[in-house]
Amino acid sequence: MDLLNTIRSFIKVVEAGSIAGGARALGLTPAAVSQNLARLEAHLQVRLLTRTTRSMALTAAGRLYYEKVSHIERDLALAEQAVSAPDSEPQGRFCIASTSAFGRHVLAPLIPAFAARYPGLSIELVMTDRKVNHTREDVDVSLRITPQLEDNLLARHIARIPFICCASPGYLAGAGWPATPEALREHRCLVFRYPVDGRFLHWGFVRDGQRFEAQFGPALISDDVDALTQMALNDGGITRLADFIVRPHLDAGRLVPLFEYSNAGIAYAQTEPMDVFLCVADRFAMTAKARAFMEFLQQSLEGRWAVPE
Repeated sequence: MDLLNTIRSFIKVVEAGSIAGGARALGLTPAAVSQNLARLEAHLQVRLLTRTTRSMALTAAGRLYYEKVSHIERDLALAEQAVSAPDSEPQGRFCIASTSAFGRHVLAPLIPAFAARYPGLSIELVMTDRKVNHTREDVDVSLRITPQLEDNLLARHIARIPFICCASPGYLAGAGWPATPEALREHRCLVFRYPVDGRFLHWGFVRDGQRFEAQFGPALISDDVDALTQMALNDGGITRLADFIVRPHLDAGRLVPLFEYSNAGIAYAQTEPMDVFLCVADRFAMTAKARAFMEFLQQSLEGRWAVPE
């Protein structure tokens, strides 16, 4: 029995939702695919699918088996590519997933130059603040911040971006300037909530080598960073924004940075930065396309947000 081909038949049938659909994907007859499924079930001595003339469904054992084998075909293709053409020119589909703000403000302006450098690539940018599944969603690389890292991914640190606490001159004129991060509890704060699990993005600070988190006063909350920026620009309160978002507003005087110096004899509290990582599913997924994109990003971001040695 050709075990790999029987597994491929099983995967394609599950993905297509029918034996006929799986057969079309494989270029086989439905009868041949049915025989492969029967051989696989006989080999495993377990029923994987319940099949009638009108419907098909995974059994509990079938769902478990699919979770364990669904990546096999992709892994084999990646492994073959890695050893047969490690230095080949990147080409084909290339899917990048990113947090929404980083994708909008940093990646989107850079991707045209990357596409011009590698014209054989068809590039898709997926912007979401949830954790994408590389295998199931056919994602080549994802850009993630520290809270989004997962143990099963291979992550490369590509940027350390400052966070800046800031407010509009109009808000500060009315509410006063907070002397320290501890004073934020007396101010209205504009806070990001993760849309997936409802957690707040904590405001971390470091003083004398000790990390602590600011406590918020009354808050305006959004799951969109650009919405928080607009609230801050319109005297809504104090917010904490990444450098790539806030820098133009600081340069124009529309927003004012806070906590940049020691105040009233209290030691300076540094805002905890944002660490950004390029992630792939595993070492086999570090293909020529992924490696080229990682090197391009490192070169593009090096002058702005270099990773510490």
